[in-house]
Formats: sequence, C-alpha cells, structure tokens
Amino acid sequence: MITERMYETIRGLHISEKATSVADKPKKQLVMHVATDSTKAEIKAAVEKIFTVKVESVTTCRVKPKVKRVGRVMGKRKGWKKAYVTLAEGHDVQIAGA
Repeated sequence: MITERMYETIRGLHISEKATSVADKPKKQLVMHVATDSTKAEIKAAVEKIFTVKVESVTTCRVKPKVKRVGRVMGKRKGWKKAYVTLAEGHDVQIAGA
C-alpha cells in the first residue's frame, strides 16, 4: 500500500463517550474517522503500518449527514465513515496526551 494513501485513509481518532468505553474493555478497540471510499482491507493495512500493531478485525459504518437549520435555510452536514478496529491480544496504542 502506498504511504500517501494510508494517511488519506485514516483521518483521525474519534473521541466520544462510547469510543472511550470501547477502548477500555478487555477487547481493545479503536474508533476512527476514515475516508468514505476506503475498504476494510485498506483500513487494516494502514493501522498496522502506522501504529505498528496487529489488527484482529475491522468493522465499518457510515454516519448519515444531519439536517440542520439556520434561520429559514435548511442544510446538511457532511456524512462520514467510522471504523471500529479491534486489536489483537497483547497489542495497544499509546496516544499522545492521554
């Protein structure tokens, strides 16, 4: 996999209450924003190379855009893709500032 594509595939970690609770469980999982056109195989390869960990599985879901209103004008936020990456036994990712 080309390194440029790896860094385009993973947009960043998703920080929320559910994401932190999933990360603290015995089955370590990372929740991250990924490119909408990326596949599970690309996400797995990118995480393994960037973070130097062993990935057990990848689950993805698309987050639908929210409809928002500003005055009389209706609009939409952008939709995005979320990936739940399960790490293999004994592997962990150290995040700076945490």
